[in-house]
Amino acid sequence: MSHETNSLVPDQLTEQQRLILVDWLIQLADDEFIIGHRDSEWLGLCPTVEEDVAFSSIAQDEVGHAAFYYELIQELEGVSADYLAFHRPAHERKNSLLVERENGDWAYTIVRHYLYDLWDQIRLDAMVESSYVPLAHGAKKMKREEYYHLIHFQHWFTRLAKCEGEARERMKHAMELVEQDLDDLLDIGVIESDLISWGILTKPPVEMRSEFYSQYKELCKDLSDGSERRIIFSKQVSKGRMGQHSPALASVLENMTEVIRFDPNAQW
Repeated sequence: MSHETNSLVPDQLTEQQRLILVDWLIQLADDEFIIGHRDSEWLGLCPTVEEDVAFSSIAQDEVGHAAFYYELIQELEGVSADYLAFHRPAHERKNSLLVERENGDWAYTIVRHYLYDLWDQIRLDAMVESSYVPLAHGAKKMKREEYYHLIHFQHWFTRLAKCEGEARERMKHAMELVEQDLDDLLDIGVIESDLISWGILTKPPVEMRSEFYSQYKELCKDLSDGSERRIIFSKQVSKGRMGQHSPALASVLENMTEVIRFDPNAQW
């Protein structure tokens, strides 16, 4: 079924458009919020002081992007951004499984964030000309910021991939772990066709995933020993976009909501 792709604004949405848009925005917001918190857990633990500063900045950016998406939802749903960020239980979250995993070692953190940022850049590319005007405006700004995140993690990925010995083995292991969550990261759910039909996304998700897989296979060559590597994306039993999460999410939510539970009137 085709739909009009004229510009969409909050007070002119149909009920179905509103529901589809909110579903998509929650996915985006929850991804950014959780990975931003995971980034913040590295503060004081990064390999260098400079990297501590970089991770602090990146964490702030990611949480800021989450706030933008939550505020768009607030406008559509009348539910406060604070509630969306801090008061929803794990089963109401739609973030990918990848971003909720524990940080692990430095190799895992770099691989996870680099691949997440590759996908996030593809998502933003598909939203800069979105028919939903507020989303298009925000995507343009976020794309500029995410570009620098991508460059940062690309540098680290390339640097570690060129190492030998234990560092290289850790990178290979990290790739194997992250690979298990990629299908879940790239999943959008049953709303895909409507996002395209209404112009909320300007590139079909199947093309977005194809672009990601192509870039991912190129990255795998950096860690290859010259032999053909068969890439297998595992289908998870849990589905983050459907609110089915690992125990790691409950743990991170308990940690990040400690202040709000102590003082429900605190502002973020």
